[in-house]
Amino acid sequence: MIHPHTEVRFIDASKGYGLFATKNIPRGTITWVLDPLDREISQSEMDSYEKIYQEILLKYSFRNNSGNYVFCWDNCRYINHSFNANCCLTPCNFEIATKDIQAGEEITDDYGYLNIIEPFEAESEDARTVVYPDDLLHYSDKWDKQIDAALPELLKVLQPLQKYLSSTVWETLLEVRRGRSALPSIRTCYYPG
Repeated sequence: MIHPHTEVRFIDASKGYGLFATKNIPRGTITWVLDPLDREISQSEMDSYEKIYQEILLKYSFRNNSGNYVFCWDNCRYINHSFNANCCLTPCNFEIATKDIQAGEEITDDYGYLNIIEPFEAESEDARTVVYPDDLLHYSDKWDKQIDAALPELLKVLQPLQKYLSSTVWETLLEVRRGRSALPSIRTCYYPG
């Protein structure tokens, strides 16, 4: 489930569409939650589809730490890559805004934490120019720090997606926020296959 204050907009012919904030989304806001309508597709199921459907699934899904493809049913699939992403995946099947996102700003992920299959070149925004399948092994510390910096804001901002989190995940977040436990590293999202 994607944050309700978002919309899909056409960017240009090379990039296609992207997801944009329609209102300010403060750091610490949960921006996406895995929900029951999202499909988890095994490799064997993926292999059973005709090539045209496999291409669609590969374009609009990411792999979890089990190697299954997560195909989101809503506009989440229009989130583009950025090396300076303003959201980050967590090991608890949700994403969090790691920066304040202004109305009209594109919502982005670093595809390096989405277990891509093949490396690809991307527009350089920092020292990186290529996204690799094993980026989680190399940049998890950086992403963990971004998540940890955003978590203190969790209870200070409106959370329209909280109702889609399981009570177990929400309690885990409260314990982390209170300093009683630590959120597992994003590295646990890595799929080595």
